[in-house]
Amino acid sequence: MSGAGQTLYLKLPQNSIVSEEKVRLCDIARLECSDVDIRRAVRQMEIWHFGSDGKQNRTQVISVLYLIERIHRDYPELEIVSLGAPDFVVRYEPSAEKYAAQYLKVAVVCVILFFGGAFTIMTFFQDVAVGDVFDRFYLRVTGVTPAGVTPLEVSFCVGIAVGIMLFYNHVGRKKITDDPTPIQTAMRKYEQDVDTAYIEASSRKGKNIDVDN
Repeated sequence: MSGAGQTLYLKLPQNSIVSEEKVRLCDIARLECSDVDIRRAVRQMEIWHFGSDGKQNRTQVISVLYLIERIHRDYPELEIVSLGAPDFVVRYEPSAEKYAAQYLKVAVVCVILFFGGAFTIMTFFQDVAVGDVFDRFYLRVTGVTPAGVTPLEVSFCVGIAVGIMLFYNHVGRKKITDDPTPIQTAMRKYEQDVDTAYIEASSRKGKNIDVDN
């Protein structure tokens, strides 16, 4: 199984979702090779197994060089042409809980939007007098004039704290999920913008290192 004289074309999306812990190359990539046997064998290669590293992460970043190295173990002389991203993300979402989780998320978002929208409209017409809105709402529901702090104020304060932690994906120094936080995402975009600006500025000034024309 040398693969001499054969070329394998490998097309990888930047983000893939799999429903099995064992990830095969055919689960995340499109392949083409004139040798049908090589293409069939490469498609079934296992490239990653979630949980094999002793961690429970459901997101893994993999380099295309790792795939090339894995393929060359069986086909050392096979030429591989990558047509996709140099690094890509694989997310593991079990099919059994995928749809249930999606329905639950949709239901929670709908409830939050409904009550959040109602609260926003009420505070808008009260000139953002949140305390007055709570007092009137408490009176309408219970029929009792509020005296002091009510459960509405307590739940409002707790909700703000929980919302901030969920939004920033952090509880103290620990992340809630493996997803990057909004701050990390903004910093990566900032770094990309800085690199792009520096490259363009150097190119315009003729300070970049390049071959002679």
